[in-house]
Amino acid sequence: PFNNDRGDRPARDGERRSFGSDRGDRKPFGDRPARDGDRRSFGNDRGERGGSWEERPARVPNAKDIRSANRPDRERSPEIDEDVTGRELDRATGHQIKTLEEQSAGWVAKHLVMAGRLIDIEPELAFQHALAASRRGGRLSAVREAVGLTAYAAGHYGEALREFRTYRRISGSNVHLPVMADCERGLGRPDRALDMVRSPEAQDLDAPGKVELAIVASGARADLNQLDAAVSELEIAQLDINRAFSYSPRLFRAYAEALSAVGRTEEADKWARQALVAENALGVGDFAEPEILDLGWDEQEEEAARKPRFQKPAPETDVVTAETETVIVEAAAADVEHDDVELDDAESDYFESDDAESDIDSAEEDEERNETAEADNEGNDSQHG
Repeated sequence: PFNNDRGDRPARDGERRSFGSDRGDRKPFGDRPARDGDRRSFGNDRGERGGSWEERPARVPNAKDIRSANRPDRERSPEIDEDVTGRELDRATGHQIKTLEEQSAGWVAKHLVMAGRLIDIEPELAFQHALAASRRGGRLSAVREAVGLTAYAAGHYGEALREFRTYRRISGSNVHLPVMADCERGLGRPDRALDMVRSPEAQDLDAPGKVELAIVASGARADLNQLDAAVSELEIAQLDINRAFSYSPRLFRAYAEALSAVGRTEEADKWARQALVAENALGVGDFAEPEILDLGWDEQEEEAARKPRFQKPAPETDVVTAETETVIVEAAAADVEHDDVELDDAESDYFESDDAESDIDSAEEDEERNETAEADNEGNDSQHG
C-alpha cells in the first residue's frame, strides 16, 4: 500500500451493508483491492452468472454526469441471468423499490441483484448493471449507492465520489466517508482525502468506520511520502494487539506494512503474525469455513428419516468439548469494544445440548407409558384367569 499501488483501498470484505438478506448496518472498507473473503452483496444470490459479456465492448461512462446513461445513443443494458427474480434483495432495499412503478421496480431490482452478483468478479459489468438500474430508479438512495460502489470497484473514482455524495444527500448517512476519502486518493488528491479524515463527520463514525478511515489516512500520508506520519495515523484506540474484532486483521496488517516501510521490521513481523492470529480466532480470511450448500436428501438421509424417531439417550460421558486459544475475540456480531470475550489457555467448557435433554425427557416419558401399559395388561390377564 506504500507503493502507490492503491493497495490500501477500503475493504470490500467483512460485514458491510448489503442489498441482500444479510444486510448489515454499515459498510466497512479496507485494503485496495481486497478481493477475497465475503464480499459486498446487492442480493443474497451469489451464484455464477450465465452467458458472457466479453463479446460486448465495455461502455465508458461519461465522467460529467450520471444522466449520460440516458443518452439516446447509449448501448443497451446488460443481460440479466435467467434465475434472477429481483426478490433476492433485502427488505430495506425492497421497500425503496416498491415506490416505483411496477414495471420499473422489477427492472431496477433485477439489475441491482446482478450488480451485487458481479461486483467481485466483473466490477465493470456490475457497474453497467447499476447504471441500468439508475435509469429508472436514480432517485433511490439504494440505487445511487450501488452505482457508487460498483464505480469504485471498477476504478471510476470520480463517478464513485459523485454518487456517494448524492447518496449522502438522499440518505443523510456518512457511512461511505472512508471510501469517499479513498476516491480522492484515487484521483491523485491525498490532501483532500486527509481533509475528509479531519472533517466533523468523521467523528460520528463507528469503530469499524474509524478504522477504515485511519487506513485511508495512512495511505494518503504514504502518497505524500510522509511515512512516519503514515504509521502514526494507524495508532488509534482500536489498535490493540490483545483484542480481535472484525476490523482487527486489516488494521494489524496495515500497521505492519507501515512499520515495514520505515524500517521497523521486527515490530512489523509481530503485527503481521498477530493479524493471522486474529483471522484464525475470528474464522475469516484463510481460516474462513467453506460454505456448504445442502442440495437435497441423499439415500442415507431418506433411510434415516424412515427409522423410528426414538433413540436411547447418549451416555452422560458424551459431552461436547470446546477447545480454545489465548486470544480475545469479538462477541455476538457487534463491533462494540466492551463485548469482547477472553478465552484462556487450555481451558475447556463442557456443554450438554438442549436436544440431548429433550431426547432424555422423551425417553423417560416413553418408558413410563410402557410400564403403565404392561401393568394394565397384567391386570386384565388376572381378571380373565
